[in-house]
This record gives sequence, structure tokens and C-alpha cells, in this order.
Amino acid sequence: MPRGIVAIIGSPNVGKSTIFNRMLGERHAIVDDEAGITRDRLYGKCEWLGNTFSIIDTGGIELANRPFQEQIRVQAEIAIEEADVIVFVTDGKVGITSDDRMVAKMLYKVKKPILLAVNKIDEGSHMSDAQEFYGLGLGKPFIVSGAHGIGIGDLLNEIVKHLPKDDEATNDEKITFCMVGRPNVGKSSLVNALLNEERVIVSNISGTTRDSIDTPFTKGDKQYVVIDTAGLKKRGKIFESIDKYSAIRALKAIERSEIVLLVLDGKEGITEQDKHVISYATDLHKAIIIVVNKYDLVDKSTNTISEMSKWIRQEYKFLDYAPICFVSALKKARIETIFEKLEMVHNAYHTRIKTSLLNDVMQDAQMMNQSPNFNGGRIKILYCSQVSTAPPTIVLFVNNSEWMHFSYLRYLENRLRETFNFEGTPINLVVRTRKS
Repeated sequence: MPRGIVAIIGSPNVGKSTIFNRMLGERHAIVDDEAGITRDRLYGKCEWLGNTFSIIDTGGIELANRPFQEQIRVQAEIAIEEADVIVFVTDGKVGITSDDRMVAKMLYKVKKPILLAVNKIDEGSHMSDAQEFYGLGLGKPFIVSGAHGIGIGDLLNEIVKHLPKDDEATNDEKITFCMVGRPNVGKSSLVNALLNEERVIVSNISGTTRDSIDTPFTKGDKQYVVIDTAGLKKRGKIFESIDKYSAIRALKAIERSEIVLLVLDGKEGITEQDKHVISYATDLHKAIIIVVNKYDLVDKSTNTISEMSKWIRQEYKFLDYAPICFVSALKKARIETIFEKLEMVHNAYHTRIKTSLLNDVMQDAQMMNQSPNFNGGRIKILYCSQVSTAPPTIVLFVNNSEWMHFSYLRYLENRLRETFNFEGTPINLVVRTRKS
């Protein structure tokens, strides 16, 4: 589970996206010599020395009056505010610029760990150039080269030291969930209906909720924590600061949750924006429940729920494991079904299957449907074992991992779902070649 958020900031064309890609180990951000390529924040997950954390790549901050510069500055300010660790990237070949001094001035008031990275130091002869950056007053600079990977390990080591520690008071026995969805689908009203009291602001004005609100409560013998988040708007389209603030807050809420409730507007139906919203949760391997709110406003017939369910399944083919609830927060109708699904999905998310039983299922699956010939060979599962829960993670030891076709892996997942109760939770299947 990701622990902490790291923001990479700096002026344009200093190599922020190159360092971002290097930390992720993949080419995730667009890298170009033209200044100002990265306008919106990019998110990624980094793993280093057993620690997993989120990284935000922000647009370049500069004094020049370029297009979108004010929006980029706002994004960077929000990233600075919400991050646990800040990496300030500068260009070692160019030296300290007026833009660097402006960014440093922004950081002087920040009471968080700030790591100064002097990038593009590719040769030993340029090492002395980095000493100039002590003049920014942000401590010892880390000499790095994002392009060649020099010094990135040292920088990551320092980042890990400053990440927030794991909470001693874990919520393992509590069912922790959050609401996500585009603005005005009724998330706050739904929270109030669950709590049966007015704990959060409810308004017809789109985007009323500006922050994440954690509310622990008990129902029966079960303990819950609900995290209400601000509505997300599509990145790249809306530039008001409040929407950028909402997006990053929602990311943090999803990280802290086990189960994510995707709230849809039953009257308006599904939009592309709804699919964008849930991508945060799927990227973080969270359990998911789809909640169709405002069901009281839907024109109903005998098969309304069945028809709407089929439509949702068609639009969210990648969420075929997520249960669907139809509710009305306003009328407090069918709210009990959410609690039933929360308990069921929570149990599924923490399911652990005996190794012997897993191997029996995998062997039966192979006997019933032989794997296809792929990449010059046919995959054979020799042994499997579940290594963790939340989400259930199962390692498949095979004769050659390169022979595993994605369709056969999907088939194996479906077999697991048919045999065990994994409703609502993703299953992480890891394929490894067994060493002789």
C-alpha cells in the first residue's frame, strides 16, 4: 500500500519528468526539450527498498508569461501543500536562475522535508558546479543525472527516510472506505444517509466538498471509517485551483481506503469522466463497489435494475468483479445494501486461500482448458501460492513466464472467482519462471 506522496517541482526544462520516469522505472511522463511540456500533474507509484509511495510530476514554474503558467503555478502550490516530501529539481549545467530563486522562495515557508536535486551532472568535471546551489539556502544539494540514473538511488534513500511512518493504530479490524465520483452525484448526501445524521455539508452547488472528511462510526458490531472526498473533474479541462485541490485530496483518500465506492448519478447515467475518476482506484488495486445514486429519479419499469446493471457492465468491462448497488440518498432507500456489500467485499479483500486448495484449482483449470501456444511455447503452471491479501496476491510459478498469454491469465482469474468469493476485489496474479 502506498505510504506517502512525493512532489517533484522546479522551473521548466530542468529534467523533472526524466527523474520522474527514472524513479518509476518506466517512460510514463512525456519528455521533450521544449519547455512547458508537462502542464498537468502526473501520478505514479514508486517502490524502493520495500517502501511504496506515490510521486507527482508537476509542470515547470517560471516568471515568464507563458500560456497556462498561472494554472501550472497553482498545481505546483497544491502539490507542495499536500505532499509529504518535496524534491526541488534544478539544472546543474545552467546554474541558479531567477525561476529557481522564485521556487526556493515558495519553499522557505514550507514546514516539510525539501530535497534539492541538481540535475544533468553527467560528468565528474561538472561536480563542482553543483556547489553553487548551496546559495539557494535549502541545504546540501543531491547531485543527479536523470538521463543516466546517476545519484537517483541516493535521492530515493533520502526520500524514504522522510516518508510518514506506518500508523501503529491500523484499521485492519475496521472497514475503511471512501466515496469518489464526479461533482454533484450525491456523495455527501450518501455519507449523511449512511451516518443517519448531518456530519458533512450537503449542497446542490457542484463542488461543495473541498476537503476529505474522515468519520469513524459503528453499526451493529462492525466498525467503519468513511472518507468523503471532493468531486473530481477531468484533468486538463478544468483549471480552477479548487478542482486541482480536490483531485489530489481524492488521491490521498483512495490511498488510505480499502474499499472505494464509485458513486454514479442514476438520472444522468455514465460519462467518460466517471471512468477517469475510478482509474485512481484501479491503479492502486483497491476493492470497488459501484453505487448508483438518485435511483428514485429514474423512470422505472419491471426490468430497470437488470437493464441498468447490464449497461454498467458493458461500460465498465474492467470492473466486472465489482458489485452494484442502487440507492437513493435523499429518500434513504436501499442504503442497507451498501453495508451488506461493504462487509462482503471487505472479507473478499482479505481472503486467504490454502496453498493446497489453490493448486488443486489451478491444476483443474489447466486440465479443463489447455493454455495456447504463445511466444514459441505453452505455459504450464507448476505451483502457486498466495503471498498476501488486500488485495489477494497469488504467485504462479511456471515453466516460462514469457509463454503466458493475457487471455489465459484472465481465464485463470475467472476460475478463481468461480471457486472462491472474490466479489469486489481485484486479484493480483504474478507470473514467475520457476528456477530449476
